[in-house]
Parts: sequence; structure tokens; C-alpha cells
Amino acid sequence: MRKLIVAIDGPAGAGKSTVAKRVAKEMGYTYMDTGAMYRAFAWRVMKEGLDLKNDGALRKALRDTRIELAERDGRAQVLLNGTDVSEWIRTPELSQMASRVSTSKIVRERMVELQREMGSKGGVVAEGRDIGTVVFPNAEVKIYLDASSPERARRRFEELRSRGDRVDMAGTRGEMEERDRRDRERDVAPLRPAEDALVIDSTVVDVDSVVERIMEEIKRKISLIH
Repeated sequence: MRKLIVAIDGPAGAGKSTVAKRVAKEMGYTYMDTGAMYRAFAWRVMKEGLDLKNDGALRKALRDTRIELAERDGRAQVLLNGTDVSEWIRTPELSQMASRVSTSKIVRERMVELQREMGSKGGVVAEGRDIGTVVFPNAEVKIYLDASSPERARRRFEELRSRGDRVDMAGTRGEMEERDRRDRERDVAPLRPAEDALVIDSTVVDVDSVVERIMEEIKRKISLIH
């Protein structure tokens, strides 16, 4: 049976990562966190003080950057030039920098190239913001996962607080709204549902129900293909 590409897009806090991991496990597919790739490069940008307006410096840094998505002991790992940066790339500050980095056409072109290489043989569940529209426009299954802004902010706040980060609800919601604006208004690959995507609002729907609905869609698409 041919292995499919499952694309899951949506804004921050919609539950993409949790859902994508579950779907990948049920399908026996590889989980691809494309946002982590931008975060990893953003971490390098911050660490080295790179100027996002300096195209030459960005190109050089991208040529020297190797990003790998792996799994160890059931935990997703993000490796930047061989170093595990998984824990360092999940801070609010890094989230904002990743959003800024993702507006660079040069960076996006390179990341899309890497993502397409990773998914070239299918058998992946890729989550991000432009998977079904740009990275894999021919993906067999396209999902756009959304939720209300207050609910997404609440989820993000609880996630950060559970990790021990010092955060407040108002600040978390403000940062999320700014990131939403940047993601939707950027010139290159703005956040939007693919025309043929199944849109799911997870505001008042639990994870199990969302996963079940996506699995139904996958089975439906498989029945049409075979």
C-alpha cells in the first residue's frame, strides 16, 4: 500500500502537535514537526546575533545548518548540527523569533526544500502552517486545525506554566495574537487553509475526537485511492 502524506496546518495553540503525534503513531508514520525546524534555525539566529535583513549572512548560515528530526525513547528530538536543542527552542522568546525568521523568503525556501526531502517517500504526518498550501500541495490528506483565540491562549499558558516558565495569561494572549497577525499577513506562505483541506474547530472538542475525525478522513482518502 502506498504511504500517504498527511498535512496538518493551523495557528499556534490549535493542538497540531498533540494530534499529529497521535495520528502518526496510529498510522505507523513519521511525525514531522516543521515548526521545530524554524525554531532550531531561529535559535542559531539568536545565539549568533544574525541580521535577518542580511541575505548573504542568512544564506551562509543556512548552508552551514543541518537540522534533523529524530525520536529517542519515545520523545521527539530536534538536532541542530548534531546538538539536541529540543528543550532550548520552546521558550516564548524563541517562539517570537521563529515567527520573525519564518517571514524570510530565503529561510522558507530552504526549509521547504528540506521538508520535501524528508517527505519524499510519503509515510509522514507533517504539521505546520503551510504544509498543505506550499510544502506538500499534493498531499493526499489535508487538515486545517483551528480553535478560538482565547482557547488557544489558555492552552499555551497552561503548557508554559507546566514547564515551570513564569508567564501571565494577558502576556501569553498578546504574544499569540501578534504571532497570528504575523503568520497571516506575511508575504511568503501566509497562514491559511488549503482549498481542499478538512477544517476542524477544536475549541470545544477533545483530542480523542479530533484524532478520530482525522483517521476517518484518512480512511476515506485511502478508499478512494485504492
